[in-house]
Amino acid sequence: MSGLFHEGDVSSGRGSDSNEFVNSLFSKKINSKFEIFSYRNAAGILSTSFPEQFKMICDALESFQITEKMIRIPGGSKGEIAKYVDTLFEAEWRELRISADLHVKLLDANKKSEIVDSYIKEGYLDGHRIDFVRGKVALDLEWNSKDQTYDRDLFAFSSFYDAGAIDVGVIITRGSSLNTDYFRKLGKVLEKDGVTEGKNDVYSKFGASTTWLGKLLYRLDAGRNGGCPVLAFGITPECIISK
Repeated sequence: MSGLFHEGDVSSGRGSDSNEFVNSLFSKKINSKFEIFSYRNAAGILSTSFPEQFKMICDALESFQITEKMIRIPGGSKGEIAKYVDTLFEAEWRELRISADLHVKLLDANKKSEIVDSYIKEGYLDGHRIDFVRGKVALDLEWNSKDQTYDRDLFAFSSFYDAGAIDVGVIITRGSSLNTDYFRKLGKVLEKDGVTEGKNDVYSKFGASTTWLGKLLYRLDAGRNGGCPVLAFGITPECIISK
């Protein structure tokens, strides 16, 4: 991804599951539209243990289609692409926030049934959010945020997973093929009216420290998802139409 990253901070998914196996779980159309990486057998778990959610996600990915105009319009608090993804998962998926207290028991080492001390640590988990959750499957979209947002997402996945609230997490993000060369072709950004051309080039919105697949895989290779299986989909130009 020329011009957008420092080599030491990105990855091509060296720690991910077998590409051959992962790709075999998805249709030819999904494979052509997305770069797919699975960690800790996330794709296998999702497809076999959660067939309903797996089908919903596959249906959304099959139909996933954004426009050049969506990319060119300023994002604001919630950009056009995030609003569009909301429509794909609107009915059956909910944004959830986790909160948990920790009940600690200190037991006599020689008398296992004897509780020496017991206390509640309130707010042990608090405030972590995930955009879309159905059953024990979680999903987030990251299009063009600061790349540290991945740390927040993966920590949330890990917290939900450790608490037994989810079994697998999914992230849809910008693929490595949506690079500087691609964005240069889109010319200038649009004003908020969606018609008037602005002064800045589109590619300038997508800097070195924004969310894209290489930055996510680097974190997954480093194990920042904890024990939570994570499946990543990178959006490619095949998802974009020239409107």
